[in-house]
Amino acid sequence: MIVVLLRSIALLSLISWIVLVLINQKKLELTPYISGSIISGSDNSIESTNLCTAKAILASRVSNLQELNNLITISYNPKFNSLAEASQSYSSVQLVYHSNGFKIERLFESGLSQKEVYDLNKESFEGKLLFCIRNPYIIRMRNQLESVYQLSRRKIDRFGSNDEAFYDLALACIENINTRNVAFLISKDSSEIGYINTFNHITASAIISSFFSEEFADLISDLHERKNMPELTHGIFNFSQVADTLNTPIDNYIDIINNEIGQQIGIKLKYKFNINSNTICSPELLTAYLNELQSYYMWSFGIGMNCFNSSDLRIRKFTKKLNVILTDI
Repeated sequence: MIVVLLRSIALLSLISWIVLVLINQKKLELTPYISGSIISGSDNSIESTNLCTAKAILASRVSNLQELNNLITISYNPKFNSLAEASQSYSSVQLVYHSNGFKIERLFESGLSQKEVYDLNKESFEGKLLFCIRNPYIIRMRNQLESVYQLSRRKIDRFGSNDEAFYDLALACIENINTRNVAFLISKDSSEIGYINTFNHITASAIISSFFSEEFADLISDLHERKNMPELTHGIFNFSQVADTLNTPIDNYIDIINNEIGQQIGIKLKYKFNINSNTICSPELLTAYLNELQSYYMWSFGIGMNCFNSSDLRIRKFTKKLNVILTDI
């Protein structure tokens, strides 16, 4: 999807520059990084890195919307009586999740989705120009969008066979679980709405927040979730959406919360490892980073996990890919 957007935007680079000049809009910089000190010691426990936050959520453990409402406070603004009315108006949902003495709060608003970005390539010249005027931040962040697209997909044409993406890091975390009888309590835990989905969202959101910015991670999350289910912002769902076994309102609301948790962890790890725009990621850095995430997962779910090793081929492949992509920005 993003690659299609980038091809369209490449044709509009001159237009976007003219638009930005005309509207006299100051260039928006990435969230500034303030360097911190690396915490010494080899202990990968959650306490040693101060990553304590709310516990992650498994969508596989939430059976219905009533259970979800008991877990997460969901407030719609405004409230609509029909889907026809809601789809034509601005809407937003406030999600509040309390866990471990922490409060995770997220305002999710209606707006641009991945589908609209994808369809930009089909727009007329006037439509593309209007997109540039309305979405200057996306135009400015086009290189970063392409970078995250590359990290989110296996790009065999560029990085060769067995290329690694965010999803593969999540799969590796699944493989590292060494207390399977404790972790996989129900069959859904091993499905696409179980550990793999939670690990994927938190790991990706953390890495994007650490190596790009929290604001940019918000953008990626919003575009993705609006495409998955735009009705999330007003809460009027049809029967098929509620009955779906994979792409449900439950799963998508939990994704939003897990994304927010991942962003908070990513910012903390950014300070811990002194990650900034000049950082060159080594296999040792990525290994330590992922082991910190696994410490959080072990604490969150009460499970055991084997550590990553910097000599792992998967670690080396993703490290190389990350460095190549960051250099392209």
